[in-house]
Amino acid sequence: MKNLLAPILFALGASAAYAAEPAAAPAPHVASATELHGMAKRYAPVDLTADISSLSAGDRAAIVKLIEAAKIVDTLQLRQRWAGNEALWAALKKDKSALGKARLDYFWLNKGPWSILDDHMSFMPADFKGIKIPAKKPEGANFYPAGATKPALEAWMNALPPKDKEAAQWFFTTIRSQPDGSFKTVTYADEYKVELTRLAQLLREAAAATDNASLKKFLTLRADAFLSNDYLASDFAWMDLDAPVDITIGPYETYNDELFGYKAAFEAYVSIRDQKETSKLDFFSQHMQELEDNLPLDAKYRNPKVGALAPMVVVNQVYGAGDGNMGVQTAAYNLPNDERIISQRGSKRVMLKNIQEAKFKSTLTPIAKLVLRQDAQADLDFDSFFTHILAHEITHGLGPHLTNNDGKPSTPRQDLKDTYSTIEEAKADIAGLWALGYMMDKGQLKDTLGQGASAERKLYNTFLASAFRTLHFGLTDSHARGMAIQLNYLLDKGAFVSHGDGTFSTDFGKIKQAVTDLNREFLTIEATGDYQRAQAMMARYVVIRPDVQKGLDKMKAVPNDIRPAFSTAAQLLKK
Repeated sequence: MKNLLAPILFALGASAAYAAEPAAAPAPHVASATELHGMAKRYAPVDLTADISSLSAGDRAAIVKLIEAAKIVDTLQLRQRWAGNEALWAALKKDKSALGKARLDYFWLNKGPWSILDDHMSFMPADFKGIKIPAKKPEGANFYPAGATKPALEAWMNALPPKDKEAAQWFFTTIRSQPDGSFKTVTYADEYKVELTRLAQLLREAAAATDNASLKKFLTLRADAFLSNDYLASDFAWMDLDAPVDITIGPYETYNDELFGYKAAFEAYVSIRDQKETSKLDFFSQHMQELEDNLPLDAKYRNPKVGALAPMVVVNQVYGAGDGNMGVQTAAYNLPNDERIISQRGSKRVMLKNIQEAKFKSTLTPIAKLVLRQDAQADLDFDSFFTHILAHEITHGLGPHLTNNDGKPSTPRQDLKDTYSTIEEAKADIAGLWALGYMMDKGQLKDTLGQGASAERKLYNTFLASAFRTLHFGLTDSHARGMAIQLNYLLDKGAFVSHGDGTFSTDFGKIKQAVTDLNREFLTIEATGDYQRAQAMMARYVVIRPDVQKGLDKMKAVPNDIRPAFSTAAQLLKK
């Protein structure tokens, strides 16, 4: 696909490209310093550490370079999130008042002037030192021209030749406007040339320092990718990465593009491999094809060649940046998102154990005491929580990844458009729960979670409590919207039971069948690329119902998530 990588220019009349003058947006609530401090307290401070004692001198030198590289990713993320972010960041740093410091702190937590936990609404004045701040985060972030409408962009893309359309919709391109009002496609390599050149240099320096061959190969190829815009070879090398220093760096997730879900945001996770915990997960790879073959989905949509190719690793995070350190912290991720790689090798699952442990202690434990019936509170179990996150990541790689849309090859991501991220995250959650139930019934998890009624109680009640932890964030991202679908569906089926007082329980006679049915629904939507069916599901279930709100209202004093201080990274940089 290298022929798609150079900037491509195409025209569309300016009269159709931009919306008419919109009605004035409602003024945002300008938060005071006291309010901002309260909003920031929704993230519990944690001291994040990782054991680096076994690293070689070369790997210690390499990880310092990677932390420096990750700091550049933060700059890229600011720019991708909004065109005015860097100017606002600079202006806020000059404001030494108590309010200015509170704004600066909360800005950095959200990587912008919109509060992630408050439906992406601005906490700043509409005009700050001449910088015009939208009341709500723009759906297209800074991937598309400001003011460009979705219908106009779609019309332009649909009028392009197939290869050019693919370039316009590709992960690693932006859409920009020309002086005459027409649109053009620009590669990330050109859009972010200065920063990517510096990133490439730091990665090459890290590659020169490490004595691990797989790390050296990945860093070298990823440095090349930053400058060529062709990430395929480096993504394959990342799949094969087997090193004490574990690094994920580049443009990956598309959640920031709420207009189409096409464009990837830069992120970085600098971590240390936890080999002891990683070895415990190897057995899952032995069951990947078995799970695929038994999905509650028409057999013609199943993948006959999943196999056990995709690696799974457990790490302890040293530093996170960009999309990897913004608002709610990532507990695990499943990458890459490129269907070319997934179809051949599956996808790699990375579990951030120290992040997961911090979340469980700071948020899920107090939530369970509020929303679970007293007899279920003892069922809260870290191993069930940890293993379901693993299963979530596994099942991202299962199910349909290629579709046929009106006789043309396509993908669920393309077919489901703006609904894809929500449907896919919900699918991974419920398919992961289904997979654990399946494996538990087969006795395959007896050494991990146990088996029998006690193990099932822990699994489903921990999932129920975790649903409220996710919804505690509000319906502002794909994970939360997906969880709203699951919780409401399972309540409608009687699998989860509301007691009317903000507490809930599991009906163990109904939960397995309800999970299977919902799993089938998500998988079928993706297999058929049914956009209208996805929209209908979201319209019905992406809501907070009164009984659920009662539970959420009890959780006001519980932190929504954690806010890590990267202590080990700070120590490494000092040395």
